[in-house]
Amino acid sequence: MSKCRFCNKEITWMKDGRKNVPVEHDGAVHRCEEMINSRKSFKKVAVNELDPELIKQYEQAINDKAAKTKKKK
Repeated sequence: MSKCRFCNKEITWMKDGRKNVPVEHDGAVHRCEEMINSRKSFKKVAVNELDPELIKQYEQAINDKAAKTKKKK
């Protein structure tokens, strides 16, 4: 049992395929207005909006971190 961080109702998390879905006690999927409004405010980024150099930097940082973890093992 846990509480919704937006409306503080008691919910349970259940697996639906690969996603975790909040479910109320009656078995219905939990959808509160506060949660829906907060998800609308997420910044949406299209791939073509990012600078190719910035993408290259991110990929290089990920590869460097992966290489360091391989050396430790």
